[in-house]
Amino acid sequence: MIQQILIMLLSRVFQVVKLKENQVFFLSDVRADIGDANLAYIYNYLPENYVKVTSFKADRRVKRGFKDFIRTVYNMSVSKYILLDDFSTYTSYFHVRKGQELVQLWHGPGAYKKFGHSRGIGDGDLQKVTIHPGYKRYTKAIVTSEEIRWCYAEAFNIDISKVKATGFPRTDMFFNKKLMAEKKKSVYKRYPFMKNKKVILFAPTYRGTKVHEANYGFDQLDLDKLYKELKDEYIFIFKWHPALYNNILNGTVEGYDLSKYKDFFYDLSEDRDVNELLLTTDVLITDYSSIIFDWVLLNRPIVYFAYDKEEYENGRGLYYPFKEYIYGNVAKNTNELVKAIKKGDMLPKEREVFIEKFMKECDGHSTEKTYNWIFKGDKRWQY
Repeated sequence: MIQQILIMLLSRVFQVVKLKENQVFFLSDVRADIGDANLAYIYNYLPENYVKVTSFKADRRVKRGFKDFIRTVYNMSVSKYILLDDFSTYTSYFHVRKGQELVQLWHGPGAYKKFGHSRGIGDGDLQKVTIHPGYKRYTKAIVTSEEIRWCYAEAFNIDISKVKATGFPRTDMFFNKKLMAEKKKSVYKRYPFMKNKKVILFAPTYRGTKVHEANYGFDQLDLDKLYKELKDEYIFIFKWHPALYNNILNGTVEGYDLSKYKDFFYDLSEDRDVNELLLTTDVLITDYSSIIFDWVLLNRPIVYFAYDKEEYENGRGLYYPFKEYIYGNVAKNTNELVKAIKKGDMLPKEREVFIEKFMKECDGHSTEKTYNWIFKGDKRWQY
């Protein structure tokens, strides 16, 4: 409560300072550094005449130190542009100045599981979750296709004219062969064990209605079965959602003990940005995670491990029926999972429809389009 009051008071005080027209403030409460996110692509694309300021922390549950807190509120108050990649609690108590741009670049492309105000629509216990009040303060937001603009307008409770289908800047990497080769080389340098076998990446979303409750059905995977069936040809990498991984690290959730499965199971959840790992992945296993939208651009096999499909679809809620997100095989237990991995079905027609619906504006020029819309007022990107 004290922090909330301080943000409201200090932001008003600092706003006596003239708005800095060329200052861009990159803010995130869920990453330790700028990494390989949409923020990074805009940061690197900006011309030299812009002043770039950052404030990051790895987990929103960890409070900034006093000096960093003051600095963050000050820069929010005086910067012409504030760019986010997830919600920040600071925006809930912050007054957006006239002429200021509070822009949500978001972190996951497409529109899969419901979030924000979308979760407050309808009946049921899950509609009682706390909805972040800072969403409605956004002056702009970006998405990856025209079809899903309404999803983000609903989730943020903003007018649809404020949501632009520019594509996601970080997906530009998938259209740049030279950059992909460089990043792939960097991954192999960090994880040389990935070179010799086919790589399975297991990257599900978490279960739970709130971040501090993030969990997973660990009993659904039979590690012994996976090891026995796949160890000769594959390695198996876990990449847990950051919210779940933080809970594993702080001891509120008990993850897998992988010590007895030498040279097969690896946990690389500490790697915050997943796109580089995708470049060295042969088969992706996921469920209701937005990683499916990045992955489709690489045109490789995917398996949906959806052991709780009905429960999840009727509980947390999806923007579209689950079947509209499918461009690979679906498995509900370990036996089906192993079969699907070995089968490697591609479903090309489903992929084509999926891209058209969810990822059409990701064309290798999303950084340029996003920059032009936010900073240049380019009429081609206005509604």
